[in-house]
Order: sequence, then structure tokens, then C-alpha cells
Amino acid sequence: MDRKASSIIFLAFFLVSSASAFDILKLLEKESELSSFSKYLKETKLADQINSRSTITVLAVGNGGVSGLSGKSQDVVKMVLSAHVVLDYYDEQKLTKLAKTSKTSSLTTMLQASGQAQNQQGFINVGLINEGELAFGSAVKGSKLDSKLVKSVASQPYNISVLQVTSLLEIPNLGAASPGAAPKSSHSKAPSPSPSSSSDDDKEAPSPSPSDDDKAISSPPVSGDSPAEAPEKEKASSDAAPAPSPSAASRVEVALGAGLVMALASLLA
Repeated sequence: MDRKASSIIFLAFFLVSSASAFDILKLLEKESELSSFSKYLKETKLADQINSRSTITVLAVGNGGVSGLSGKSQDVVKMVLSAHVVLDYYDEQKLTKLAKTSKTSSLTTMLQASGQAQNQQGFINVGLINEGELAFGSAVKGSKLDSKLVKSVASQPYNISVLQVTSLLEIPNLGAASPGAAPKSSHSKAPSPSPSSSSDDDKEAPSPSPSDDDKAISSPPVSGDSPAEAPEKEKASSDAAPAPSPSAASRVEVALGAGLVMALASLLA
């Protein structure tokens, strides 16, 4: 009885742990062309976050394509790369089917889950261009599908898929504290209403309250809203994105683990 119980415990541990066991850095090390991308994932600790997920898709970029990240702060680099990590499993076949079903489909990325995205920065679009080529782009209004699929690097259904794309996705205003904000002067004087004004009129006018300005430029209007409606809807927009719903793979893992534990309990009874 003890031997059977030990076997069940070992089997349960193996199945549950191996169901989500992958290492993004090990998957990338087979491709020398992706060495810089892998280095950035490691330096920003984004690799650890990817490995902690049970279902993920990574859009990897070749060494030449990530050269634009050189000189940028680690926080900005992490934000850019987070937009290349989709919170679901998509291999080439699944993406092609999705693109044929809908002209353009939006996918949720790890940037959205980080709470640092503004408007649609945390989402990317995928679609077919030219002669049926898969391409990706930012979901921010006005963005194009400018990064094409090169090849599938690795695939472990339905846990992780690594796809190589031609270039980094262009995410407008990414990392900008106040996109579109105009610089303000800290020593502005109020204009005199007329030449006959008294000397009191020549005194410096009080600078506008920073809090008032900050409220006006804290975030751009959500796509589809007019500038006048943006401040009213600003409070309704949460910086932190809702946690993605459990994937099918995750639900299977939980059900499998529960069933094995119940079997163990009956054997030990």
C-alpha cells in the first residue's frame, strides 16, 4: 500500500510540474540570431515572468532588429519586450486560422498585465498582408502591421510558442510619462491689460497649479473618445490590467492534480 501511494505521489508531482515546465532562455539559446533578444530578457528579469506562466507566446526579434534598444533604460526595454509576449498560446497554424477568420485580431500582451500600458499599448494586432503573410503591429490607432513572421522557433502545445518576427513592434509613446504634453514655463508673467495699468499689474502672475495641469495630461483619451470625454472616463480606466482568465491547460492541470490527490487519499484510508 505504501509503495502504491509513493508511486501515485511521484506521478502526480511529475505530471503537474512538467505540464508548465519550460525555460525561455534555453529555447532561445539554440538560435544564435536571437542571442541579443535572449540577453535582454535575462537582464530585465522578463524571462522569469515568462517562465512563471503556464501558457505564453513570445515574439522574438533577431539581433539586427533589437539594435534599437541599445542605450535605452532597462525599464523602457522591459516595456518594449513585454509587448512582444502574448498571454496565450499561438503557433503559426493557430494564428493563420485566426487571421483568416477575422481581418485583424487583437491579442493581449504582458505589457497590458503590467499596468504600465496606456490606451491600447498593451494589445497587438495580427493579420495577413501581401500574399497571405502573417504580420503583427501595435493595436494603438494608426499603427500598421509592420513586423512579419519569419519562422517558428519552438512550440510546446499548449504551453509555450516562440515565433521569430522581422522587427520590434512600434508602440507609440511607450515609456512617455505624459504623451503629447507641452513643456510649461515656471516663470510666466501675466500680460498687462492696458498701458495705463498700475504697478501692481506688472507683478508676476502666480504659476498654474501643477495638480491642475497634471490632471489634464495624465493620460491621452481612450481610443474612440473625444478629448472632452477623456477626463470623465479617466477615473474608470485602471492602470492595472485585469488578470487573464485561466487557460485550458491550467484548468487541466488543476483537475489532474485534484484527481490524483483524491486517489492518494482513498489508498491511504
